[in-house]
Amino acid sequence: MNQRFYSRRELLARAGGGIGSLALADLLTRGQAGAATAPTNPLAPRKPHFTAKAKAVISIFCYGGVSHMDTFDPKEELYRRRGEALSGKGNVVVSQGNPGGLMPSPWKFRKYGQCGMDVSELFPKVAEHVDDVAFIRSMYSLSNDHGPALFQMNTGSVLPGHPSMGSWLTYGLGSENENLPGYVVFTDPRGGPIGGAPNWMNGYMPASYQGTQFRSTGDPIVDLKPSTEMTPERQRRWLDLLANMNAEHAKKNPEDTELSARIASYELAFRMQTHALDAVDLNKESEATRKLYGIGNDVTEYFGRQCLMARRLVERGVRMVQLYSGGGNFQTSWDAHWEIVENHGQHAAETDGPIAGLIKDLKSRGLFDSTLIIWHGEFGRMPISQRMSGRDHNPYVFTVWLAGGGIKGGALVGSSDEFGYKVAENGKSVNDLHATILHLMGMNHEKLTYPHNGRQMRLTDVSGNAIREIIA
Repeated sequence: MNQRFYSRRELLARAGGGIGSLALADLLTRGQAGAATAPTNPLAPRKPHFTAKAKAVISIFCYGGVSHMDTFDPKEELYRRRGEALSGKGNVVVSQGNPGGLMPSPWKFRKYGQCGMDVSELFPKVAEHVDDVAFIRSMYSLSNDHGPALFQMNTGSVLPGHPSMGSWLTYGLGSENENLPGYVVFTDPRGGPIGGAPNWMNGYMPASYQGTQFRSTGDPIVDLKPSTEMTPERQRRWLDLLANMNAEHAKKNPEDTELSARIASYELAFRMQTHALDAVDLNKESEATRKLYGIGNDVTEYFGRQCLMARRLVERGVRMVQLYSGGGNFQTSWDAHWEIVENHGQHAAETDGPIAGLIKDLKSRGLFDSTLIIWHGEFGRMPISQRMSGRDHNPYVFTVWLAGGGIKGGALVGSSDEFGYKVAENGKSVNDLHATILHLMGMNHEKLTYPHNGRQMRLTDVSGNAIREIIA
């Protein structure tokens, strides 16, 4: 039965005619051919600007700021000048005060792989894969505060309210699975990053492009399951009625993209009640696979589960999955203002094995060459001590590495100075990193735009160049 639905304004306007006229209007509309056409799915797959090297992105976000000189950028000068003041570098700006002298890394470094890359003993399992990894030792950002630095790394801007990188990817490319979100986020069980959901939100884009937060234990999405009295058949009828009403409104308001996004989100949520649960059901994996990711080990359990779920999601066509290592503040994140041995030791132990397992598993399934892995934080840390045993924030230089889809394994780009304080050569901005990620996904960062406030907005704003040195 086809029905015509009225907005509240229309209903009030027609109410003067009485119930009889409403009944007549209903009778006249019966038999009209077909219901209104539903708006286009905003997450429908779209062609890239050019042939892509990668189809999906897994972002491993080490929230809090990883120390580059303790992980992937060794500095011998710190041993030679231990305890001396950092001099000859201009005014040293710290975030929380208490600057001390130059502090060497408490961890030893070794060279790994045919490329001879230096990796500290914090990451012995990741080190086995350095010939598949490209290291950028000259990244820099704009803020030494977590909130703005997180926003910049996630959205390209230090200010909140802008679409996240995952939103830009799903806006530009859509999703290859209509039953799952195009963009999924896992936060650390100990808490989310500073700034919260705006780090993965859609900003000024339609809501369809926002990240969907999953959990690695229990129900993957809070309130995903309907109440017991809401059967699938009843829910389907309810959604059909709602879609009919919304489609009528959409015909009169074709420019209302928010409505299209809302309709699509209702339908996606309905389909996810079945498909999301299947996608994150790790019981369907072999015992050997679960062990590869460190599942069953108290230390690596949570991050191993997230890495394995990330593989299952990209395997099913999800465009971007973001995993947060570290949550809350200070020692529960990588924010090592004191006791860096305890802090980085804990978080590296939680993530080293699962990351290596993810690389191995993607390779074994033929997914490594089509999946871009990014390991990063929001900034690095200072070469001087803080509170005797920690390090303060350092936005002036830090290390990021990439592996997988389209990456030149064993590549090394840029360098920090002799202390690891600032960029020494070939500095790379966050805009450059974002331009590179979009390029590998087949998108020209200058052409991927969205109209907002009278201008064509970009993830990279008005700058940025793809880092060609790491592209295979």
